[in-house]
Amino acid sequence: MKKILALLFAALLIFVLAACGTSENEETEDTTNGTEEETEAGSEEETEEADAEPTTIVVGATSVPHAEVLEEAAPLLEEENITLEIETYQEYVLPNEDLDNGTLDANYFQHIPYLNDQMEQVGYDFVNLGGIHIEPMGIYSKNITSVDEIPEGTEVIMSRSVADHGRILSLLQNEGNITLDDSIDPIAATVDDVTENPLNLEFDASIDAGLLPEFYEREEDALVAINTNYAIEAGLAPSDDALILEGSESPYVNVIAARSEDEESEALQKLVEVLRSEEIQNFISEEYQGAVVPVTE
Repeated sequence: MKKILALLFAALLIFVLAACGTSENEETEDTTNGTEEETEAGSEEETEEADAEPTTIVVGATSVPHAEVLEEAAPLLEEENITLEIETYQEYVLPNEDLDNGTLDANYFQHIPYLNDQMEQVGYDFVNLGGIHIEPMGIYSKNITSVDEIPEGTEVIMSRSVADHGRILSLLQNEGNITLDDSIDPIAATVDDVTENPLNLEFDASIDAGLLPEFYEREEDALVAINTNYAIEAGLAPSDDALILEGSESPYVNVIAARSEDEESEALQKLVEVLRSEEIQNFISEEYQGAVVPVTE
């Protein structure tokens, strides 16, 4: 009898120990599995972050200097996981049209008065994200070599962009060639606001801005006001070749423009930050030698 009880007790003890072992193994497996699952989930998240597709932004720009500046900025944006695509334009109408219709995320070609004029005249819902540089306006002539020697009746050829007229007329006024109505903001001045014109200068404000270098070559006795980007493209050095050159205090700052709905876009904000960086500012200063002046505000 005692032998039978001993055998039963031993069997019961083995059963209990086996049950405990199984429970502990299950708990260990559960803990291990949980740890493995958490590790795998964390690894997947890290991989997803590492493999995240870069944000792509499409920016429209005139070729010189805007597209060149953007090309210099592209590698810096790549470091921020932003891919920059540049669409190049040769005139001033399409970049705003394409920004409005969604072809572009932003554009970089226009100064503040032109942007404001376009928003007022066309009704664009755009926002200025920040100024990048100034391109001093210049007045050029093939045959006239001194402001003091401008002949009476000289033709002044300028673009049909009304936003540039006050800028050009102010240059002539600063040199004493004309007088503008002092009740008019010089930025908004037009030929109709000229009150004194002792040299009887004749104004032609019907030319597309991109064609002005051609008129400079063809109309050798005229004064031709050329935007700096087109002057550089035509091989002119504004600081050397311009008869009259705007100073760096100009209010005509070239800006990054975007649709108002994208004002808070992180990628576009980063674009402005990079374009205002010391590296890009130095590039602008060294590359264009005063023909393009960087700004930070």
